[in-house]
Amino acid sequence: MKVVLLAGGFGSRISEESHLKPKPMIEIGEKPILWHIMKEYSHYGMDEFIICAGYKQHVIKEWFANYFLHTSDVTFDFTNGNEMIVHKQHAEKWKVTVVDTGLNTMTGGRIKRIKKYVGNESFFLTYGDAVSNVNIAALLEFHKKHGKCVTLTSVSVSQQKGVLEIDADNNITAFREKEDLDGVVINGGYMVCNPEIFNYLESDKTIFEQEPMKILAAKGELKGFYHGGFWQCMDTKREKDMLESMWELKKAPWKVWED
Repeated sequence: MKVVLLAGGFGSRISEESHLKPKPMIEIGEKPILWHIMKEYSHYGMDEFIICAGYKQHVIKEWFANYFLHTSDVTFDFTNGNEMIVHKQHAEKWKVTVVDTGLNTMTGGRIKRIKKYVGNESFFLTYGDAVSNVNIAALLEFHKKHGKCVTLTSVSVSQQKGVLEIDADNNITAFREKEDLDGVVINGGYMVCNPEIFNYLESDKTIFEQEPMKILAAKGELKGFYHGGFWQCMDTKREKDMLESMWELKKAPWKVWED
C-alpha cells in the first residue's frame, strides 16, 4: 500500500531553515523529518512512497539520489580514475517517487496531481512535518472496517489546527478552523484515503482541508481514528529544537523502529 507524503509547502513559520530547504527536509538527528516519518511507516511494512514536492523540490530529489552517501562510509580514490567505493551499503526497502506538484499548488491540488502514481487503490496520506507513534496497522484496520472514504487521525494537543467534531460512532461531523472556545482535538494527519477521494479534488487551487473535508464530513464519509499517544508537528524553531533534544537524549517517542 502506497504512502503519499505532502512535502511541497514553503514552511514560512520556520524560516530560519526553510529558506534553504523544504520544511520536511529540516533535520532531526542529522536526518530529515521526512525520513523519520518514512521510517515509522516502514516499521509497519509500508515501503512505497510518493512525495508531493514543490518548494525547492530539487533538494528532496538530490537527497534521495545520494542516499548511499548519507548513510554509508565512502572512499574516494583519486589515484584510480576518481573511483568511489561505498562501504557497508545500507539501503532501506523503499521505493520512492518524488513528484514536482508545483510551487504554489494547494494541498488538494498536490494530491490530485499524483493520482496516476497511486492508481485505483487506497493509500495513506501524511503531512511531511509531524512525527508520531500512531499505530499504522491499527489505523489501517479501522479504516477497512468502517468502509468510508477517508480516515484521519485525531489527536489531543495544545496546538490548534483544523478542529474536528466527532460523534459517538466516530463520524467526523464537522471540520473547521479553530475558534476561541474550541477544545483540543485536532487533525493530526496520518490519513487513509480510498481512491474516491480524487472525485473531491477539482484543481491546483483546491485546499484539501477545506471544501473536500467539509463535504466528506457532511456526507458521513469522514471517520476519526483517535490517537492518544505522542504527536508533534514542527512548525517553529522551538518545536524543532524540542524534537532534536528528544532524539539526542534517546527519548524520541516516535522512534518505533530498530536501528
